[in-house]
Amino acid sequence: MNIIWYGQSCFQITSGQGKGNNVNIITDPYDETIGLKLPKLEAEILCISHNHRDHNNVKAVFGKPFLIAGPGEYEIKGVFVQGIPSSHDEVLGKERGENTIYTIEAEGIRLCHLGDFGQKELSEDQLEKIGEVDILIIPVGGVYTISAKEAVRVMSQIEPPIIIPMHYQLPKLKEKLDDVDKFLKAMGIKRVEPLSKFSIKKKDILQEEAKIIVLTP
Repeated sequence: MNIIWYGQSCFQITSGQGKGNNVNIITDPYDETIGLKLPKLEAEILCISHNHRDHNNVKAVFGKPFLIAGPGEYEIKGVFVQGIPSSHDEVLGKERGENTIYTIEAEGIRLCHLGDFGQKELSEDQLEKIGEVDILIIPVGGVYTISAKEAVRVMSQIEPPIIIPMHYQLPKLKEKLDDVDKFLKAMGIKRVEPLSKFSIKKKDILQEEAKIIVLTP
């Protein structure tokens, strides 16, 4: 499995389904009015967590993808996707709509993308539906989603071996969010060398300790 980040909550997750047969999953493509620019994206599966301009630019993705924009269970080309309802507004005190958490299973790897998540912690029902996770993709920038401190709390509920932070401040982003360094500090980490792409196989995932992966868009 290969994971590339394009800023905010937008990821390309590529699963190899046999020789020369890859499935591309895109999450939360954004409108470029936020200050970031997307490359040309093509996918078989498109997941939208929240109906806001920094998450729902469906037209940015080519290839006639299967669109998932809410709760439910889906199987597309050997990839299993589950949408779990959650709140966007608990930590904000504002009404900006609902959020969908996604679990994505492929190649024996279970990934959880929290989307535009805004709860102080996960409910028991949400935790049960999320289940055991190999990779957790979690917002850490605060302001519109959970903060670094709240992200650490949510991580402790799921206890994933691999964590990828998202939705934090970037140089050209017009929204003002917290830096990823605030999250790393909350985790007791001074620095993580960023990667342009994260590649992983199920056999390489170790359960003993949590590993933070920082990606560059």
